[in-house]
Amino acid sequence: MVIVNSVISWMMKRRVHQIEYFMNNPHEVQSELFKKLIDNAKNTEWGKKYHYNSINSYKDFKERAPINDYEKLKVYIDRIRNGEQNILWNSEIKLFAKSSGTTNSKSKFIPVSNESLIDCHFKGGKDLLAVYLNNYPDSQMFDGKAFAMAGSHNIVKVKNDNYYIGDLSALIVENFPVWVQYIKTPERKIALLHEWENKIEQMAQQTVNENVTNLSGVPSWILLFLKRILEISHKSNILEVWPNMEVFFHGGVNFSPYVEQYKQLIPSSKMRYINTYNASEGFFGVQDKIDSDELLLFLDHGVFYEFMPLDQLNRENPKTCQLDEVETGINYALIISTNGGLWRYLIGDTVAFTSINPFRIKITGRTQNFINAFGEEIIIDNAEKALASACKKTKAIINEYTAAPIYFNKNENAAHEWLIEFETQPTDLEFFTKTLDNSLKSLNSDYEAKRYHDMILRKPIVNILPKGTFYNWMKKQGKLGGQNKVPRLANNRKYIEEILELSKPKNNH
Repeated sequence: MVIVNSVISWMMKRRVHQIEYFMNNPHEVQSELFKKLIDNAKNTEWGKKYHYNSINSYKDFKERAPINDYEKLKVYIDRIRNGEQNILWNSEIKLFAKSSGTTNSKSKFIPVSNESLIDCHFKGGKDLLAVYLNNYPDSQMFDGKAFAMAGSHNIVKVKNDNYYIGDLSALIVENFPVWVQYIKTPERKIALLHEWENKIEQMAQQTVNENVTNLSGVPSWILLFLKRILEISHKSNILEVWPNMEVFFHGGVNFSPYVEQYKQLIPSSKMRYINTYNASEGFFGVQDKIDSDELLLFLDHGVFYEFMPLDQLNRENPKTCQLDEVETGINYALIISTNGGLWRYLIGDTVAFTSINPFRIKITGRTQNFINAFGEEIIIDNAEKALASACKKTKAIINEYTAAPIYFNKNENAAHEWLIEFETQPTDLEFFTKTLDNSLKSLNSDYEAKRYHDMILRKPIVNILPKGTFYNWMKKQGKLGGQNKVPRLANNRKYIEEILELSKPKNNH
């Protein structure tokens, strides 16, 4: 395995100079990519509809092609799933990444072309390793096994042909090159099991005696897996099971609420946590600095980026810009056009630039995941920072949470209700609530204004839920697995009422 580590490390590091090229020439790289995407799609049904053959500039593109969400593209995607081709993209599409649904659809089926699989998703994985190995040349991660928490998949027959539907991570595992299969665990048939409780059990049983050096996945699900490993092994921490553990590549949700639990499970000052931005629609970025979790934006992965200031959301003719016009510190809705046939696609994430030389971002939330019932405009970034402050001051550790508004009634003003499942409860819940409230005021002037003298919003209400409540709710929804996430903030009470109902003590009489 020492030889394997040396060879793979050398292979990955060869990519570093190409990463440096797009960092130093971002506008040229994106401009060239834009032309290539338009040229590839000009003879597709979509390209003909919007006259891609005569698009010569970004201005032309903005004027002709509409901004889309999944619902607007669904009719085209459904036709591709039914066997039609050359609709949104000019190469054959037989893979669809199943993602959590929208308001009108239980699931989204994101088309994955061969180009997007190889030039975006696989390339993103290689670049992640290249950046990591460049930062940590002493890494021995390939001396052991890589554990990746993949989703499930199934194969669907359509008109005597096959297309494949699965979580993006499962599609990637299904198509891994041979050398990757050699260094990963567990074996593919277990990694792709559909039923999550059985899957976690089998993965733990198979990997507990391996030499696992690195982890990849969504923090909440990896946490469940690691706790099961400790139960099976009867050890007190992960380093007693896997002494060569060195890095966790995480993504999907904000890692901040999970940091303390991971430090307890993996008590090593040398353990590294690397932030990634990898979605069903593309692999967009990776943490490239040792001392910061901000994300270097990948610019040559088949994705052309646009950015919409949040005050433009839901306008009839919203203003958008490309990289040469963005500013740091502003929240933008991310819009992508990809080599899988997503055109001006509003992905649903909001980002803010922390640097424009090179372009680095942080994920600040979701366009539909916020609380703005009374003009307070609380986004996930506000919530995560405020919760982190409250946890620090009360020595609490959070497993999961969600929040929603409580509306005015004849006796009381409005409020925000927080349902929190703690790994370690706060020493003083009242102080926790006060700290949360004060932190939100300091982070968000709109919230502070609504809280003034309790005139609109009274102080938050924090309810502690029994451990396992969120897991049981997700299970009841049929949404176990890394592609599904607990909705952190909602502008209505649908989710919170369901969770509260589930957490009520059962009356046996």
